[in-house]
Amino acid sequence: MTADNQSETTRFAIGLLRGAAGALIFGIPMLMTMELWFLGFYMPRERLLLLLVVNFPVLVLLARRIGFEHTFTWSEAARDAIVAYALGILTSAVILTLLGIVMEDQPLREWVGKIALQAVPASIGALLGRSQLGGQQDDDEKQEPAEEASTSYSGELFMMAVGALFLNLNIAPTEEIIAISYKMTHWHSMATIVISILLMHAFVYAAQFRGTHTLAGNAPAWHALVRFTLPGYIVTSLISVYVLWTFGRLDDTSLTQAMMSMIVLNFPGAVGAASARLVL
Repeated sequence: MTADNQSETTRFAIGLLRGAAGALIFGIPMLMTMELWFLGFYMPRERLLLLLVVNFPVLVLLARRIGFEHTFTWSEAARDAIVAYALGILTSAVILTLLGIVMEDQPLREWVGKIALQAVPASIGALLGRSQLGGQQDDDEKQEPAEEASTSYSGELFMMAVGALFLNLNIAPTEEIIAISYKMTHWHSMATIVISILLMHAFVYAAQFRGTHTLAGNAPAWHALVRFTLPGYIVTSLISVYVLWTFGRLDDTSLTQAMMSMIVLNFPGAVGAASARLVL
């Protein structure tokens, strides 16, 4: 084995360790959430399958930016996505077994459902591990041209969608979302929408945090709000509706109540969407 091949193998192995750590760090809150245990048992299997299918292209696109090693082709990104899924499945299976959530006397259907559901956020966490646990060399790689495509307009919206999806997967299964949506008045909902948008805008643009989108010097003040923040909130809303539907939170509910649930979930979703662009 040449020195270059050995170096690549070493970097990939380090990436796997970071991925496993990321799956644990980002997945533990969901792995220890009771509602997700129950959902893995009784949620419709076609919705669970759709979530698993949707998650794979998300992982591929995410791997193009923060794979286990710097990726240059779609096949390499797909490889990293498969590895991230495998780490998510393995991590979820080990932790759920350790906690006694999956046991020998349970049917196979329950095992598969619980582990598969938890593997989705854990696999995203596995890829996030490289971004958050990387060293100086990884930071230098982010300066290469591959990043430029990921931070285009569509790239900005995609990263917002990933952040909203990850945080929504953590919060949407809880009963608190439904309870809050029933307690809120229309005035509360309007205030929540406004605050969510303002937080999103302040996080990403007004505060000028690391990794935020910078505007051209001659761009009007409202440009970022109209071009990025408001579309980002719409993306967050779509993610919220999808996640709520996946977990059965919109079944047998009126349109008004579904909208209220979406608005409630949009609040943490907007924070996740804005934060994703800061840390990825």
